[in-house]
Amino acid sequence: MTDHDVSRRKILAIVTNYGVEQDELVVPLDHLRGGGAQVDVAAVTMDDIDTLVSDKEPGRAVRPDLTLDDADPAEYDLLLVPGGTLNADTLRLHKSTPRIVRSFTESGRPVAAICHGPWALVEAGAVAGKRLTSYASLQTDIRNAGGDWADEPVVTDEAGGWKLITSRNPGDLEPFIREIDAALAL
Repeated sequence: MTDHDVSRRKILAIVTNYGVEQDELVVPLDHLRGGGAQVDVAAVTMDDIDTLVSDKEPGRAVRPDLTLDDADPAEYDLLLVPGGTLNADTLRLHKSTPRIVRSFTESGRPVAAICHGPWALVEAGAVAGKRLTSYASLQTDIRNAGGDWADEPVVTDEAGGWKLITSRNPGDLEPFIREIDAALAL
């Protein structure tokens, strides 16, 4: 998708063990690992992550590398938050999620969230003053949390001293990954 060098970069993806939208996890994961980046997937437990396609059909199982509770966000260059309605709704309520999100935002490291993934940012109080996109059903939550919601394939915002990359759905993965690559190449 791009020729940006992501080798020697570490990415943390955070998910639950059920309901993550398959392509929103697997496509960036395969792309980044294929480019030489270390991508660790943190889930609630060490059980396999059962992904879904379009929130309903069984997808590919993914093995987590660590749990959310064991993740040390200080070790990573970028946070990836995939969507999937069930995944994102459960993820935002996990006690470690706000801690992980705030570690990135407070230290100025980039966060990339797609589809329903921005719910985790809303829960962490990280969208105020930011321009972002998401799955359309989150727009009221984002606006109520002080964010400026836009209906665009990818939105990158650097307000507040940290970069936020957001996309609406799996159809926007190409520009989403392009912006992730650009953020990691800095």
